[in-house]
Amino acid sequence: MNNYSNFQKYLTDEIDAIQSAGLYKEERIITSPQSVKIRLQSGLEVLNFCANNYLGLAGHPGLIEAAGKAMQDRGYGMSSVRFICGTQDLHKELEKAIAGFFGTEDTILYAACFDANGGVFEPLLTEEDAIISDSLNHASIIDGVRLCKAVRYRYANANMEDLETQLQTAQAQRFRLIVTDGVFSMDGNVTPLDKIYALAQKYNALVMVDESHSAGVVGETGRGTTEQFNLRGQIEILTGTLGKAFGGAVGGFTTGKKEIIELLRQRSRPYLFSNSLPPSVVGAGIYTFQLLEKSNALQNKLHANAAYFTEKMLAAGFDVKPTQSAICAVMLYDAKLSQDMASQLLEEGIYVTGFYYPVVPKGQARIRVQLSAAHEKEHLDKCIQAFIKTGKELKVIA
Repeated sequence: MNNYSNFQKYLTDEIDAIQSAGLYKEERIITSPQSVKIRLQSGLEVLNFCANNYLGLAGHPGLIEAAGKAMQDRGYGMSSVRFICGTQDLHKELEKAIAGFFGTEDTILYAACFDANGGVFEPLLTEEDAIISDSLNHASIIDGVRLCKAVRYRYANANMEDLETQLQTAQAQRFRLIVTDGVFSMDGNVTPLDKIYALAQKYNALVMVDESHSAGVVGETGRGTTEQFNLRGQIEILTGTLGKAFGGAVGGFTTGKKEIIELLRQRSRPYLFSNSLPPSVVGAGIYTFQLLEKSNALQNKLHANAAYFTEKMLAAGFDVKPTQSAICAVMLYDAKLSQDMASQLLEEGIYVTGFYYPVVPKGQARIRVQLSAAHEKEHLDKCIQAFIKTGKELKVIA
């Protein structure tokens, strides 16, 4: 057997083991635009409750028109990185709009928030410094920290006593950076940013928040955790994405103190060595922030939808994690059960996904329901009734 034959057998055995455990991830193929109602390749039309389309903007006609106009005016792609010949006036306009939305000093764009998180730590911190990271932070933060030589500390999810202990230990380092998700995507809980900020002040630390699941969602006008905790403009680093609430396409950003952003432009590898965002994405992004500056109607509807859905699911007897966001985690604890329930819900016309290890800890399998401003009450009620029917059949609820 040659080298690949041995490796091929190893790969096949691993795939077979995943399938045998009932944990194989199938990709359902969609043949319609991303929306509340989507059509699958099988021809089935279902209600979508598992997209990050929090404000319902993925198919917004204004965004589509803005994307088309930007493509007509500025072309299809940039064919370059920013510092060579890949910066257009539209890029600077979008960066200014993002800073204005969050109340920060400057912004830098990336191809995705994964790149923003992957490129933020290494240029700013050295082995003399410390990163103190929440245990449930997103994989992109974990990978970004791995690329940095700073000393690593970890604290239990949203546990301020543990964070204080880690900060005390990290006094041995020069600079300390506390890193947290704004909303933890699998649970839906909001980080206690007010308490984190107070500890940062006490122990002379900086703070970074990934607002990917909180931007456009959390806070009275959707400005994220800094708005919710009255800390607008006071957090040193925010990262986020255009791929969720802000239109659902691609693109990430880091926004914050101007000196931080300036150094990232000089040294952040995903920025320096990746193509610039295409004009269509940038044009749509500019339109999105203009839209959100004019009205808070989408955030208001999203908040009402999330509150209604969670209340009804709890009343039906489901084990739902406490949430302050648009994420409702319906706890099932068993991986195969999460897959079986998701499959049966699809037959009822409800598109959701079961999550299990390694996406969530072992024994913490769940179905994550994601609400949108595009959902109407009739959609929510149909989803709730489908959960109740399926939940009783699978003995999840009485």
